[in-house]
Amino acid sequence: MRRVLLATISLFALTATQALAADLPRAVPPPTKAPVFAPAYSWTGFYLGINGGYGWGRSDWSGIGNADPSGGLFGLTAGYNWQAVGSPWVFGLEGDIDWADLKGSFANANCVLGCETKVGWLGTVRGRLGYAVDRVMPYITGGLAVGEVKATPFGFGSISDTRVGWTVGAGVEAAIAGNWTAKVEYLYADLGSVGCDVFTCGAPVDVDFHSHIVRAGLNLRF
Repeated sequence: MRRVLLATISLFALTATQALAADLPRAVPPPTKAPVFAPAYSWTGFYLGINGGYGWGRSDWSGIGNADPSGGLFGLTAGYNWQAVGSPWVFGLEGDIDWADLKGSFANANCVLGCETKVGWLGTVRGRLGYAVDRVMPYITGGLAVGEVKATPFGFGSISDTRVGWTVGAGVEAAIAGNWTAKVEYLYADLGSVGCDVFTCGAPVDVDFHSHIVRAGLNLRF
């Protein structure tokens, strides 16, 4: 009889324990951390920088011959970008002024002592249209080119003039650290021609200049 009573009490105790466990609240899992929100990179703002590179081109002396000026460039850059919130399109205006050493000469029967074309400085004012993929922005660009074209015939005497022409090109710019960006670009610049008079060249001659330019730049955004 005692065994039956103990077994009955044990059964009631087990049943009560299971019922109590069923009524206890389940453990609540820890809250999931919300992902950290990283705002998209904005290209809007003013910037200053430096640039440098190499140019090569062609200078035609009408009726006399052709020179192939080439050399280095180095200078300063300033610009402003505007990008609407949520849009990948970036609109900008950029200007630069470079010291240049673009020069080339030729000698032939028409210019026995040699004729040289030289550009000592070159500046541009250009619009830019870019398509930003977060911190990387390929772009196209175009606008005005200004520079001094100097023609030296026969190895002595010279004539020079500041010419206003045009330029087009393309490049890619990327944010590298903090407010710093780096770019590489290609430009084609055409400064038209400078007229060399009969007293300097022995005959009226038009000396033109156009060049391909590849350069890199480093900008600080404000």
